Amino acid sequence: MAMQLTATLFLLPIGLRRLYCSSSLFLKTPSLFKSKSWYISDSKLKNLDLYILIISLPIASFSEFFIFLSFNGHPTYHFAFLQQSLVLFLYWVLTILILLHGSSIIDPLLVNDSFLFACTGIVFFLEYLVIGKGISGVVSEVVYGLCGDLSVICGLCCLYLAVKPSAFFVEFCLCCGLVFKGTWFLQTGLCLYTDVFVFKGCQKVVVLVGSENAEVKCDLEEDGLRGVALVNLLFIGHAIGVLLVSLGMFALLSSGRVSRHGETSGPLLAGFESDGNSMRAMSEFELE
Repeated sequence: MAMQLTATLFLLPIGLRRLYCSSSLFLKTPSLFKSKSWYISDSKLKNLDLYILIISLPIASFSEFFIFLSFNGHPTYHFAFLQQSLVLFLYWVLTILILLHGSSIIDPLLVNDSFLFACTGIVFFLEYLVIGKGISGVVSEVVYGLCGDLSVICGLCCLYLAVKPSAFFVEFCLCCGLVFKGTWFLQTGLCLYTDVFVFKGCQKVVVLVGSENAEVKCDLEEDGLRGVALVNLLFIGHAIGVLLVSLGMFALLSSGRVSRHGETSGPLLAGFESDGNSMRAMSEFELE
């Protein structure tokens, strides 16, 4: 449950902030929009989420690795902690590259936004391969299967943005996917790892003697089928909620009721203005 809650605290603010920043830039000049790997501001306080990730991700990775070393259960469930630790470590490496790219310490031609998007997409696919591994049961397979589908969607969006960063609709889908993953991780923790919110007739994740995996055990087959139906219903509810929140934020930004993201002079956003100036100069030259 602690792992699921931590993932929610990581993904939900990142997705909402990214949606806010990208929508603001798109509404400012739609024809010049270009997606960024991270929307860094000149104000260090507004980049607090990036600094928190740099500190917390290695801690989370080490925690998973420590559980791997100390856990004496079955091999499949045991090595799942190691694989999850490696994925978290790769996410941490990506945040370091993003920070270095934003500070202009490394050559932007070697590590640019397209490269970072491609690497992020690959890590999302690696997450898909390890997510929910070591946990069996019809209910848990559906829950983690849907979470894996969200990882695939985010990965595809990142790969597409690596090729065409001007695709705002794909950027919008990526933001919604991150927010959706954040809320669904919390729902996963509540459904599978607590006694209070577990489905009727089922037990929370337990390690059964003689079993290779941890399992969500349901007393009757009907209880398992009802649990699967409720999972699908909850997933649809989350999807509708995330979509309404995302469209609502975009509508508020477009109407001007919420102040738009004005710090477009940050290191990663400097290219936005330069691209605009170049296109204007070219237009004037063609007119002459």
